[in-house]
Amino acid sequence: MIQGTASDVGKSVLVAGFCRIFSQDGYRCIPFKSQNMALNSGITADGKEMGRAQIFQAEAAGIQPDVRMNPVLLKPTSDRKAQVVLMGSVACNMDAVEYHQYKPQLQQQIKQVYDSLADEADIMVLEGAGSPAEINLRDRDIVNMGMAKLADAPVILVADIDRGGVFAAIYGTLALLAPEEKARVIGVIINKFRGDIELLKSGITQIEDLTQVPVLGVLPWLDVDLEDEDGVALQAGKYNSKAAAVLDIAVIQIPHISNFTDFNALAAQPDVRLRYVTDPKQLTDADLIILPGSKNTLGDLQWLISRQMDKAILHAHQIGTPIIGICGGYQMLGKQIFDEVESGLTHMQGLGLLDVETRFEPEKNTAQVEGVTRASLSGMLALCSQQSVFGYEIHLGVSALGADATPFAQMQLRNGEQHEWLDGAVNPDGSVMGSYLHGIFDQNNFTRPLLNQLRIRKGIPPLENQSFDYALHKEQQFNVLAASMREYLDMAEIYRLMRQHQEHKQEVNA
Repeated sequence: MIQGTASDVGKSVLVAGFCRIFSQDGYRCIPFKSQNMALNSGITADGKEMGRAQIFQAEAAGIQPDVRMNPVLLKPTSDRKAQVVLMGSVACNMDAVEYHQYKPQLQQQIKQVYDSLADEADIMVLEGAGSPAEINLRDRDIVNMGMAKLADAPVILVADIDRGGVFAAIYGTLALLAPEEKARVIGVIINKFRGDIELLKSGITQIEDLTQVPVLGVLPWLDVDLEDEDGVALQAGKYNSKAAAVLDIAVIQIPHISNFTDFNALAAQPDVRLRYVTDPKQLTDADLIILPGSKNTLGDLQWLISRQMDKAILHAHQIGTPIIGICGGYQMLGKQIFDEVESGLTHMQGLGLLDVETRFEPEKNTAQVEGVTRASLSGMLALCSQQSVFGYEIHLGVSALGADATPFAQMQLRNGEQHEWLDGAVNPDGSVMGSYLHGIFDQNNFTRPLLNQLRIRKGIPPLENQSFDYALHKEQQFNVLAASMREYLDMAEIYRLMRQHQEHKQEVNA
């Protein structure tokens, strides 16, 4: 099990790296996180919702995502409440106190789910959440040391040196563990190191002496392009920059942004600089503005208005800047939103850039979907007509198009079954588009024509024969991660400790 001294220390990425290493070494490896709090989620082939982190960890392991890998998903809807998704379906909404009281009821179900997966695996790689030193939550913990106890798993503690205070974080975390919890910790990994390792060696010796826990390796800052688990990664302002980037894409970082992983494939394109922005002035030079998904559509629409971001978007539209909305962002671009389900508000005027009205319904739509973009698209979509598209839907709203909007795509498959419906909307001149399809930019047959049209709009020749494959790109990134972990971690010792623990379990059971 991989636990961390805090959130965003690299647990999710390291779990993916271990999954790739064990898979490369011939083992059937399965990732598992009992409880995930994140607004980045995805959909399995049978229409179940789970955390994106466990989806990309499954991809690293070379297996299909299974909702059992993340039985509990918490999706914050406000500062105090979260939607509880249990085994891929919405169970209820709870505040923190209610959920803390509810957790003991989940423990046995989590154990059964874990055991069913473990029966199918050679190696399980578990991920914790936040820190195991959250002593106020220890009595009902189901995701850190509580889960390690349920699974009888040895623990590796990950600490992030880039944020500072790494030795205090290691020492403090271990000091706050109960003796039986600390006994599970077989080693420490120091992550995100920049500099000369010689300067760190005396500190490693001292922390090993102080804690009696070995440091199993120091991973350097790795420039790998893999998904971030949640919005913590956006707090410092997330953007990419490259010398060949001639297209500037601004994603509006709304407070309840969900599935910002939708835009990783855009950021990976060779000619794109992608920025997450919160200030209206940051939209000035954008070649494309994206309004992303939201877990609180009306709350985030209010935020746009309070920051005068709505006026900046409307001004950008007036000067011809293309605008795309995904899921909640699509809903905000419409004329009206009626919500008697999610936010407590009942009705708001949208930005009015699409002739669309959205009405929320109690049942969430969750599905993997496939279809084809409509013929005769114009504007920024002029090169995107009749292209196959696929992705996934996670939304409550149903959107109705008016006379001045045309559908974006004719959809054909839902969770593998034939089912025809229309997705999205495009305004008359093709300068504004909305869609419910998460993951649409992963497909180069759609994304490259879109980007080439943006290049043409700037007077820059399109990139010809640009066959960027995002799936292949991710595979390469997993391999780079695994190779780096093999280089800087003591994998022989990690394997030895795993076997030692397994032998001890067998002796106890005998």
